[in-house]
Amino acid sequence: MDFLSANEANLEGVPDPKVLAIASDQDRILVSHDFQTMPRHFGDFLQRGSSPGVLLVPQYLPIGEAIEELVLIWSASDA
Repeated sequence: MDFLSANEANLEGVPDPKVLAIASDQDRILVSHDFQTMPRHFGDFLQRGSSPGVLLVPQYLPIGEAIEELVLIWSASDA
C-alpha cells in the first residue's frame, strides 16, 4: 500500500478542489476527516471529471481501527 500523509504530500493548507485534482492526477484515493466540505467539493469535482475516490474517516475513530479498516478495504480491492 502506497500511502502519503498530507504533510508528506505537501498538502497542508491546500484548498479541497486542488487536493482532489492532485489525488486524481496521481491516481490516488483521498482519505480525509473532512465531513464538512469534502463531500460537496468531491461532488463538484466528479461533475467535471473522474477520480479514484474519497474515503471519509471520522476524526474520533481510533487510529489503529482506522488503519485496520483502510487495510481491509485495500486488500479487498483491485488497483
